[in-house]
Amino acid sequence: MALESRELVAAQRYALILVDLSLGFTDPGLSPLATDCPEVIAANQRLLAAFRRRGWPVIFTTVAYDNPGQARVFREKLPSLNVLKAGSRLVEIDPRLARQPGEPVLVKHWASAFFGTDLKERLERLGVDGIMVTGLTTSGCVRATAVDGLQNELRVLIPEEAVGDRNGEAHRANLFDLQLKYVDVRPLEQCIALLA
Repeated sequence: MALESRELVAAQRYALILVDLSLGFTDPGLSPLATDCPEVIAANQRLLAAFRRRGWPVIFTTVAYDNPGQARVFREKLPSLNVLKAGSRLVEIDPRLARQPGEPVLVKHWASAFFGTDLKERLERLGVDGIMVTGLTTSGCVRATAVDGLQNELRVLIPEEAVGDRNGEAHRANLFDLQLKYVDVRPLEQCIALLA
């Protein structure tokens, strides 16, 4: 018997959650965690312009550590995370995204933007019932944030051109699985049309 999966009803108001589009993940010349992803940056530039025109919330995330006790087991598993020192250039949002005053940067220590942060409370205060999750990487922090969004009763959309991964197979497999069980994965144009 085939697994039944339905398209979610569109949210009344979305927030854009840009996951880890910091230099530590977007500039391979600076960081072992990074991938060259100009097409992901371009898609996020278009989404940002649409959200800013609509006046809907935009929230960036970055991973940063300022003491060895933070996310100890995660950093033991993935020691490359140790380059993401608080205050360093690697934790700054990629300047190509031209973050605006009033667009917060949520600092996180683990994969999900919800875990150990006040993201849920921020979204409640902003009166949103859905999120568009973009950024890096599809198989890691994007996936974790998207699944946690669903678990917080939010309608989650992933604009497929606005996420990326160092591994193409992992990227495709995770988008397939997310679409089947947790969120709606849609072309960028369809997501932008919701903001018109």
